[in-house]
Amino acid sequence: MIPPLIVESALDLGITLIAITDHNSSANIEAVQKAAINTPLHVLPGMELQTREEVHSLCLFDTLEQIMLLQKLVSETLPQIENDPEHFGEQFVVDETGEFIRREEQLLLVSSSLSINDAWKVVTDLGGLFIPAHVNRKAFGLLENLGLVPTDIQIEALEISKHINPSDAVKQFPQIKGYPLIQDGDVHRLDEFNGKMTLFIEKPSIEEIAFAIHNKNGRMISFS
Repeated sequence: MIPPLIVESALDLGITLIAITDHNSSANIEAVQKAAINTPLHVLPGMELQTREEVHSLCLFDTLEQIMLLQKLVSETLPQIENDPEHFGEQFVVDETGEFIRREEQLLLVSSSLSINDAWKVVTDLGGLFIPAHVNRKAFGLLENLGLVPTDIQIEALEISKHINPSDAVKQFPQIKGYPLIQDGDVHRLDEFNGKMTLFIEKPSIEEIAFAIHNKNGRMISFS
């Protein structure tokens, strides 16, 4: 997706906060942030990290410096395999206008050797928010691959897919009962923006999002 069109599509729906969470990659975050300068849209840095259990997890941060430290570790723990664009697709890095800069040569569509426990510790130690993604899905979902929510790490929230509402998700997957749930766009194409979840926060920060997740200090989440 082209950065200016990401910004335009979000703002057309009244969305003022997004996170860029590419698969095992942070290379295009800054381009979207630059495209959003002088607009109401705030762009958080993030990543959809695939752990060695083949579980997707959202890793959200306040700063590019934080995500770059995570990226260094993820790049080191991914298999050292070169991407084959004919089989796996291109891995383009672009600037804020969408102009091509380079190709990411390392294959990103694979699992890191980091376990979910390892990844949680790294992200939280860096000051980020670690949220297992689309936990109800069979593909790369926490419940399908582990069968449970780990209790030896502090899971702040769980993401459910946009195709199920929170109450139905808890009924179908009793393992998630009692955990705060979030539901975002999981946007891979521009027409997938939906604004299902509204955050009531004072500023776009990881701390404020954590407050909203836990209904603290007057912050909260609502679902449309």
